[in-house]
Amino acid sequence: MTNAKLRVAAVADLHFTRTSQGAMQTLLAGVSDTADVLLLCGDLTHHGHVEEATALAKDLGFLRVPIIAVLGNHDFHSDQQEEIQRVMVDAGIHALDGDAVEIGGVGFAGVKGFASGFGRRVLEPWGETIIKQFVHEAVGEALKLESALARLSTPQRVAVLHYAPISETVEGEPLEIWPFLGSSRLEDPLNRFKVAVAFHGHAHHGKEEGRTSSGIPVYNVSLPLMRSRGVEGPLYRVIEIPLIANAEAAR
Repeated sequence: MTNAKLRVAAVADLHFTRTSQGAMQTLLAGVSDTADVLLLCGDLTHHGHVEEATALAKDLGFLRVPIIAVLGNHDFHSDQQEEIQRVMVDAGIHALDGDAVEIGGVGFAGVKGFASGFGRRVLEPWGETIIKQFVHEAVGEALKLESALARLSTPQRVAVLHYAPISETVEGEPLEIWPFLGSSRLEDPLNRFKVAVAFHGHAHHGKEEGRTSSGIPVYNVSLPLMRSRGVEGPLYRVIEIPLIANAEAAR
């Protein structure tokens, strides 16, 4: 293993509106100096309007690092998700939806994810058609994540999500809404492909850190959650990922 590392900054739930201009310069002022890549883990906009996405993309223009993003449920609210995705891509942002990209020797796979709950209480496709459709969406997002991870040949892989893949990082939220904050179906691909780390948002009052059943670190980087810490420091998470040579990874 070399001593080289890729510094990954991550934040979620920006909820950018038409009147948020200038907010990113304050929030992300130090990112270009402290990180090599920035992850935006969904809910980029508040109402899912393409105008919000356009304003956000402009506000991010000062950054000098590659940006990877996935959409969140808010970005789907006005049925303009395809246009929002296009705005991000046109701005040079890697907007992932079952896609993968390699930056600095590390592979990144991204999906929005979906709900359905965790562990033995995960919702199953039984009963009414609408329940089956709900579960089908959750399964489809997990399969998209699996496919994106499978396409990466890098020794180190990172998963970029909006919905939570484990229950540990939603602890602190009301129990009644846990099934709508994520799905353990998203955890299986993380374990199978032994990702280095996974990031998500969506759980504004959850827990900042957790681990999958195989010990993979998962970080909830929701901006409202980090603001609630009441401590000094940047309102984004920075994780250093060791770079591993392919030859070493094959041993």
